[in-house]
Amino acid sequence: MDQRKTFDVLVVGLGPAGACAARSAAQAGRGVLAIDRKQAAGIPVQCAEFVPPMLSPTIDAVSAARCQTIQGMLTFVENEPPDHKNNFPGVMVDRAQFDQHLVAKAIDAGVECRFNTVVTTVDTEGSVYLGSGEVIDAPVVIGADGPRSRIGRAINSVNHGLVVTRQITVPLCDPYSATDVFLSANYCGGYAWLFPRGAVANLGLGVQPGKLKDLKPLLDSLHRELVKQGRVGEGILSRTGGAIPVGGMRVPHGTIKERLILLCGDAAGLSNPITGAGISSAVVSGTLAGESAAAWLELKGHTPKSPSMVFDEVFTEQIIATGKIEEGRTLRRFLQRTEQPLLQDWIIEMGKRVLAHLPIKMLVKMGIAGAVAPRTRRWARAGAAIQEYQDQQQAEHRKALKLDELISMAEQELTSGSPQ
Repeated sequence: MDQRKTFDVLVVGLGPAGACAARSAAQAGRGVLAIDRKQAAGIPVQCAEFVPPMLSPTIDAVSAARCQTIQGMLTFVENEPPDHKNNFPGVMVDRAQFDQHLVAKAIDAGVECRFNTVVTTVDTEGSVYLGSGEVIDAPVVIGADGPRSRIGRAINSVNHGLVVTRQITVPLCDPYSATDVFLSANYCGGYAWLFPRGAVANLGLGVQPGKLKDLKPLLDSLHRELVKQGRVGEGILSRTGGAIPVGGMRVPHGTIKERLILLCGDAAGLSNPITGAGISSAVVSGTLAGESAAAWLELKGHTPKSPSMVFDEVFTEQIIATGKIEEGRTLRRFLQRTEQPLLQDWIIEMGKRVLAHLPIKMLVKMGIAGAVAPRTRRWARAGAAIQEYQDQQQAEHRKALKLDELISMAEQELTSGSPQ
């Protein structure tokens, strides 16, 4: 018998994209389950661990996992002298610590995170079957499960352009503050890299899948050459590898029946097709996916309207009705709709301070305006125009989200399933 469980959002994958998606959805008040097939966050590391400056200042995980600062980049093309780019700032991070920090933030936001959890099937209804025997039903499923995404495959959004990689961590002979990129006709469809991390460096190489058999010999050859140059040591401290999507962005959304499916990070093909870098796009796209999931659930009625949405509705109604911003009336209606008491300590205190400091003449005018609630002159036509614009926007949103189509499908299913 199925062990069915229901959540507002299911996130598959707990790398940077998945952790950020789960966190942003949970921060909006949604019930989120996030799962990953790995035993623990960030382990094993499958990344060159370089973070560009566009992300560094905005993510505290970068500071928590920082290994060293990068200042420049050297590009080696065959046997030619290297091209120097001195102004190429960034940060090398410990990717395991980076991922663990993001997962901890997601847990703090209320996300239920599970590791060693495998997705076995996504059925035609959008239910997600786990290796444990559980079946997860969620109105929104976010695929952050890497370049060979099972969730992406369920909506026929697949990464076809991939590069396979192999990376070793080696001792670094001297301190180094630049990233090295190696280009060669032998590295078919890819390139090699040397990224320093304090006393060690990540040395890796990527090629097209059809050249997989050449991957290890090519990397071993590059390693020997750098040892000969006195740049790195002979020892190999660790090995890793994986796939990088280089075919460009896939369609990052779809539906299975009434469920919304979103993709982010590598699952959506969001890595740089030239460099393979994907941490920044993973964090940004994951955060946006979580926020979009929360908003979609609200619009579809799966979850109650947030106070901010209620306030926006009340404020818009107020403007359309009167053409004026009447703070008191807007606040009163907001409190009523959110079932909050009209008399709260902070409101009483604010009223006392207003009465104590505003001139009597102004207070009288405010009282009269509040009682009469005058409309702006000739407001009817302008209010009608705003209402028409609002209706058009809502219609466009419904069309983009396929709400009318989904409602029609549901009605047809109900009709076909009812007794004749």
